[in-house]
Amino acid sequence: MNVLRINVTTGSIVEEPTPERYSGLGGRGLTSAIISDLVPADCDPLGEDNLLIFAPGLLSGTPLANSGRLSIGAKSPLTGGIKESNVGGTMATALARHGISAVIVTGKAQEGALYHLVINSDGKASLIPCPESRGVRNYALAEQLLETYGEKNAISSIGPAGEMMLASASIQTTDPSGTPSRAAGRGGLGAVMGSKGLKALVVSKEGGTTQSMTDPDTFKEASKRFASAITKDGWSGQVLPQFGTASIIASTNASGALPTRNASQGSFDGTDKIDGDTMAATIRRRGGKTTHKGCSQCVINCSNVYVDEGGKPITSALEYETMWAMGPMICNDDLDAIARLDFLCDDIGLDTMNTGTAIAVVMDAKYIDFGDAQAAIALVESIAEDTEMGRLIGEGPNAVGEKLGHTRIPTVKGQSIAGYDPRAMPGMGVTYATSPMGADHTAGFVGGAKGPTEMLTNISKSSQAHAAALDCTGVCMFAQSGGLDTIFTAITALTGKPFGNNEWQKLGTNCLAAEVDFNHRAGLTDKDDQLPAMFHEEALAPFHEAVPYAETDLHGTFAALKQTDGK
Repeated sequence: MNVLRINVTTGSIVEEPTPERYSGLGGRGLTSAIISDLVPADCDPLGEDNLLIFAPGLLSGTPLANSGRLSIGAKSPLTGGIKESNVGGTMATALARHGISAVIVTGKAQEGALYHLVINSDGKASLIPCPESRGVRNYALAEQLLETYGEKNAISSIGPAGEMMLASASIQTTDPSGTPSRAAGRGGLGAVMGSKGLKALVVSKEGGTTQSMTDPDTFKEASKRFASAITKDGWSGQVLPQFGTASIIASTNASGALPTRNASQGSFDGTDKIDGDTMAATIRRRGGKTTHKGCSQCVINCSNVYVDEGGKPITSALEYETMWAMGPMICNDDLDAIARLDFLCDDIGLDTMNTGTAIAVVMDAKYIDFGDAQAAIALVESIAEDTEMGRLIGEGPNAVGEKLGHTRIPTVKGQSIAGYDPRAMPGMGVTYATSPMGADHTAGFVGGAKGPTEMLTNISKSSQAHAAALDCTGVCMFAQSGGLDTIFTAITALTGKPFGNNEWQKLGTNCLAAEVDFNHRAGLTDKDDQLPAMFHEEALAPFHEAVPYAETDLHGTFAALKQTDGK
């Protein structure tokens, strides 16, 4: 596997073997290691010294089901620390089939320059000036690029928010249908892509390179076993294809853990109008799709296509976090409006969670009313229109709170929480506070565990290491029902090196240790590893008390494990 280095300052393109020190790494493990090694921790995230890295997982491009996750890494303009944003779609598989372990974008384009980076079916990479693409939104851009380069291409692109280098800007990736509906939303990495003058990465899906396997027969058998287990599992094989991640809205609400009204409540009266059952019934009645493939090699098909009353697609796909952020968080029970907000964020190129929370802060500050869906839609549209309020929303909840003088801001390291309130799920609060990534549920989901802080910290630590290891492989978190031991078998068959639980823990721990070390060098301290005061000072109606103040520190733990257990 090779690394492709693109210098947008000079226009040079160099392909070279992946350095030996990164052997056995993929995805988040690779992006974090390279950033930790090569990016000055104190650099300007939007300056020429930052790197933007696209890395398929270790198992991406192989026959293993659900192994098409892509890691995008950089120093974050939102958190000020290291960031990996994970996305599905088709890009990871396309890159891996060209034998590319990472695309590393360096430098900074001259002011006003804008490029498409195109990798054709022969694997040749070209930087192509594209002044005509300036300001074009993601859906129109994908359509234009697929018409120009052919349907058999994967695209990762930014919309106007990325060009404006807003801190909530996403990088959108096309799904197998060719729509840019899969979002690397967290951390503002779309702004880093915009700072590089890179509008889109276009990669042919017809690359012929396959990873050499030490034991292809064992890998093939493991792949069959993995896919079979996924499709037979009740959650991944039945619930997710019918209802997607929206299936958990009702249960989260019932437990009082659904952040509502800018996280001032834990349940939402309008849940039955937007939950998974209602969404699926609406999609079926209107002729949309409840079962849809969002990512390469997926056997779960948890995506959907939500359509209007006339059967015209509004968005793909409606998922739990977006439905929470654009629904209960702003007291909006209009499913069509939630779908419209999701589409606009994908089209303009925005993190739905950070954007929804920014709108919630505006509403909490009484600038517009909670529940006013049309005002929320207008706010998101104003981002693309480059208005003063639009830019403020696009910079995220902290910027909104500072400008409006409002202190109820549910973020950690500048990044909004996800759809699980830490007063109802205190273990999630530990992950929000201590993850190197900022508040992020996918960085270490803890669920409903409750108990002493030390116990919750240990659970979170283990979950964060597991999540990091999974992100290294390119395997979807929903595919874990296929069996972790089977993933171990596949890695062993691929690399020829014994791989088991000890290696898995080391992989995740070393990744986290590199990230924590970078954040320390970037100036983040233990004070940044705390929940905001609102979660400590306010009870959560109707069931839960405020979170007691407590110190939770993973820094020393991960640093010690790195020194004793791995390189």
